[in-house]
Amino acid sequence: MTMHDINHHLTDKLLMAYSAGALPEAFSLAVATHVSMCDDCRARLGAYESLGGAVLERADTVAMAPDSLDETMARIRNGAPVVNTPAPRRRGVLPAPLCDYVGGDLDDVRWRSIGMGVKQAILPTSRDATARLLFIPAGAAVPDHGHRGTELTLVLQGAFVDETDRYGPGDIEIADEDLHHMPVADIGADCICLAATDAPLRFRGVIPRLAQPFLRI
Repeated sequence: MTMHDINHHLTDKLLMAYSAGALPEAFSLAVATHVSMCDDCRARLGAYESLGGAVLERADTVAMAPDSLDETMARIRNGAPVVNTPAPRRRGVLPAPLCDYVGGDLDDVRWRSIGMGVKQAILPTSRDATARLLFIPAGAAVPDHGHRGTELTLVLQGAFVDETDRYGPGDIEIADEDLHHMPVADIGADCICLAATDAPLRFRGVIPRLAQPFLRI
């Protein structure tokens, strides 16, 4: 799944951290999903990975035990056989990195209503950050909120508009503590996003604040 009209990309800082394996799992999922959709960010990531490989080649070596190779080969021989099965081509809405977490495509997502027609599905990731799929009906709005940390929001279907710009399929919004916004889904189609956060959102409304602990937002 490749998009050619993506206008909002990952920062160099995020791509470098992903390449170095330094991101929380939820953020890594968001980056991997965007990279699978974006030729530009995929090329930039490849450059950082090549640079990292060159640095490793120049790094000092560490002495290993004499029998390290033999032990490694023995573990390989005694392990489970590897079956190379070609992955089926996917033609659904969700890119491959997300399909692995969902166990399929949109029909397999276990949505939970969070009010006003908006639904979410929290994905299984490590606890240092949270990843969720969001379903926002066309024309509906997410409650006005700010951020206590960083939020990555990747559009998979439809589009939304907020105080900063319009975000369509493949676009990723990077929000921090300076951004307070109220995303609204475009009229044309329901909006489906992948959102990753490393801290709870900061809602202005009383009702969203009361529901927040139960919805884990």
